[in-house]
This record gives sequence, C-alpha cells and structure tokens, in this order.
Amino acid sequence: MAKTILHKADTRAKADHGWLKSFHTFSFGMHYDPERIQFGALRVLNDDWVNGGKGFGEHPHDNMEIISIPLEGSLQHEDSMENVAVIESGEIQVMSAGTGIYHKEFNKNKNEPVKFLQIWLFPNQRNVSPRYQQERYDNRMIPNQFTQILSPDKNDEGVWIYQDSWFNIGKFDKGAGTDYLFKKEGNGLYVFVLKGDIEVNGQALNERDGLGIWETEKVSVVASTDAEILLMEVPMNY
Repeated sequence: MAKTILHKADTRAKADHGWLKSFHTFSFGMHYDPERIQFGALRVLNDDWVNGGKGFGEHPHDNMEIISIPLEGSLQHEDSMENVAVIESGEIQVMSAGTGIYHKEFNKNKNEPVKFLQIWLFPNQRNVSPRYQQERYDNRMIPNQFTQILSPDKNDEGVWIYQDSWFNIGKFDKGAGTDYLFKKEGNGLYVFVLKGDIEVNGQALNERDGLGIWETEKVSVVASTDAEILLMEVPMNY
C-alpha cells in the first residue's frame, strides 16, 4: 500500500521581510522543523512573493540543483558565469551549482510583485562544472494533460538536472484527471497544488497543499475545480 505524507498550505513556515514573503514547505533559513527536512532528494520548496524592484543580492550555492518556476511576473537572473536572463511565467530555470556559483535574482517589474517557486534538489553527482539552463514550456502544454518540464536526460523534453527526477505541470478542467506512472522504481512523487482543488488517490487537496506519495507504481489525479498542478518525482534514497 502506498505511503503518503500531507503538508497543508497553512502548516508551512512563513517568513515576512516586507519586500519578500516566503512560505517554506520544508526547513529553510531560520526555520527548522526536524519532521520536515525534505522529501527524498527534494530539499527546498519555497513559495516566494517579491515586491516590485526588490530581490535577492548576490549569494553563493554549491552541490545543489536549483530550480525556479515563475508563476506570475518576471524574475531577472545574473550569475558568476556571466548569464543575464529574465525568466517569466511559463518558463523554468535550472542551475547545477556544482563546484560553486554566485548569483542574484530580483523582480524585473518595479510596479508588480513576482511570484515564483524556488526548488532545491540534492544532486546525484558532486562537484560538477556549474551550468545554467532556461526553457519555455507553456507553448507545449495540452489541456487536461501533464507536460514534462524537467528530467535527467539532456535529450528529453524540458530542462535537465543531475538527478533521477522528473517534473510535470498541468492545467485541468473541473472533473478531468489522469494517472501518473512513475519513471523509476523507488522514486516518490510530491504533488503541489498551484491553483484550485484536486484529489490525489482519493485524498482531497486545496491550493498550495502538498502531498508526498511513495511505494506505489502510479498516482491518480482528478481536478475537483479548475486546477493547476506541479508533480515532482524524486528519488527517496539517493
């Protein structure tokens, strides 16, 4: 029988710095919860809102796969590899921090907030050469289906990372649904509701709820209302 762990939206830790409002599904920064360190290789899932013109100053990362998915607005990125880019809703960005990288990111728009997910995964290879990749996915989306936006395969759809993980995103009409089949034995699936209400294997979830599922081969997802959903398949042992 499948194992599950439920993280309701209102149980997430909240950090309010005025210019930044961040909801942490897992322990992050000053917030530490020994019961919520990670889900398998998924270490960080932050739901960030950054005020117009504000952002994160230059800071370092190493040996982590760092993924940003803007949900509303535009996020500007600059890094020590001389990448300068703007990431918008409908796009995904990944940095393999590897041996070390510095970057900064801030709201490109001075008048409206940017809302984005900041996701960290432990890599399956350490001390790789740092790399950056960005790709648009919304032009490939089909209603009531999941679209792959990340994988471990350089030649597959979406960006790629140093981990046996697959991310999918989908927009579903009320009553529509599908089954998700795991890509790799031993992986778990973390379901995060971006908008609306859904049921996952009969478990009701609301907006910004998260549900981890493992020790099963497939997961049933049905939209109770119009909904937008992010699926993150990750190794449970890595």
